[in-house]
Amino acid sequence: MSTPDFFRSRLDVMIDLRHPLTVLTTRMPWAQIEAALAPVFECKARAGMAVMGEDLFGPTLAVAGAGLSAAGRPRLPIRLMVGLLYLKHAFNESDESVCERWAENVYFQYFCGEEYFQPRLPCAPTNLVHFRQALGEAGVEELLATTIAAAVQMGVVKPTEFERVIVDTTVQEKAVAHPTDSRLLELARAKVVKLAKRAGLQLRQTFAKEGKTLRFRAGGYAHAKQFRRLRRVLKRQRTVLGRVLRDIERKMTALPQAQQQALRPRIENARRLRDQRPKDKNKLYALHAPEVECISKGKARQPYEFGVKVSVAVTASQGLIVGARSFPGNPYDGHTLHAQLEQTNILLQELPGAPRPHTAIVDLGYRGVDAEVAPVKVIHRGRHKTLDRRQRQQLKRRQAVEPVIGHLKADHGMRRNWLKGETGDAVHPILCAAGFNLRWLLRAIARLGIPGILCALGWLIAFVKLLRSFDRRPRLPLAPI
Repeated sequence: MSTPDFFRSRLDVMIDLRHPLTVLTTRMPWAQIEAALAPVFECKARAGMAVMGEDLFGPTLAVAGAGLSAAGRPRLPIRLMVGLLYLKHAFNESDESVCERWAENVYFQYFCGEEYFQPRLPCAPTNLVHFRQALGEAGVEELLATTIAAAVQMGVVKPTEFERVIVDTTVQEKAVAHPTDSRLLELARAKVVKLAKRAGLQLRQTFAKEGKTLRFRAGGYAHAKQFRRLRRVLKRQRTVLGRVLRDIERKMTALPQAQQQALRPRIENARRLRDQRPKDKNKLYALHAPEVECISKGKARQPYEFGVKVSVAVTASQGLIVGARSFPGNPYDGHTLHAQLEQTNILLQELPGAPRPHTAIVDLGYRGVDAEVAPVKVIHRGRHKTLDRRQRQQLKRRQAVEPVIGHLKADHGMRRNWLKGETGDAVHPILCAAGFNLRWLLRAIARLGIPGILCALGWLIAFVKLLRSFDRRPRLPLAPI
């Protein structure tokens, strides 16, 4: 308990202590979360670097920067940053909007461990970026495991429900524009020209005016379905990009080695973009995100999606997420099942009794992997004739994972991934799953509170009826005096 402050308002007297978010605040194991994440943020000793000096007796060699550094301001509280990440994905906010909403919402502040109302931003939005990078994939998995443990501790889900899981895959799209060849070629030309000018190179020709004209013509030909003319325009765009790249490569040899190292990856991406053809594999779909892949899921409304494949595992009975993992390289769905069950076992290993999934309910995309995931029993409709009555009943729950994926995308931010690189692709689905579980817990708290209210209301109604029954009894006439 902190020292009383007469000039600020306490949050516990401003809020409704029966609010689901307030109840969940008291149920979350915050001490366990801080103990698990504290080693990630501890100050680590540095090896230092050799520094040449000189004194009266000649040159000297000293080691600078070794040991623990006391420079910089201290880190923000772990509970504050973890609470902001939970709230961001639970209510589908951005880094900026969750900080602004935190400054206005007393329940958000109470959830993050504040005792007094704070009419200011909790941190800069970029602090959430650095916090996610420091956590990594293992750290955000700890946040997801905590939501599962809280559900068990509150009694809203039984440990036996983790024995059967439903697994399915989806696509987490990256925040990139739709990749067309003409747009990417013109963008690559403009980027490398800008980088060359920033490095001080004088190019013979930049093709700025012709590049814009070619881009405009390509859009018109594609819209009119004049594909022969479109191919001629694309060929000219590749020629223009190649001439610019060769001019830069000839003149960059005069630059310092550090500038050459900075330019070389951009030039390699532009050359890769120039050489690729429409039917090539491992194409480059975004200059700022080379990890983006083209994935086809058989949808009529959207034949191709650009991002990374994600696997989701939920409990068969109540739909609590017990696993979410990204799989770069667009693997076959069946080849992701073993890794997904491995992650689920890791997330459940801290629970009392340590339940393990022994049945995986999947679709036909997971056929032929029984030996790989043994002793887990794989159930799908392809073996419907060999299933017993109980397993056929369990198979009817396979479609329960589809609305979970829909809510992950629509309500928790997995429709578009704005995080950078392959690390962002790995971290984002786990955080979205943690946000889904948090909202799942809030609904469970509200649902479990209703029966008590209805029971009390029923007793009140029965008591009123009993009183009325006494009033309705026929009264005996009074005897004459």
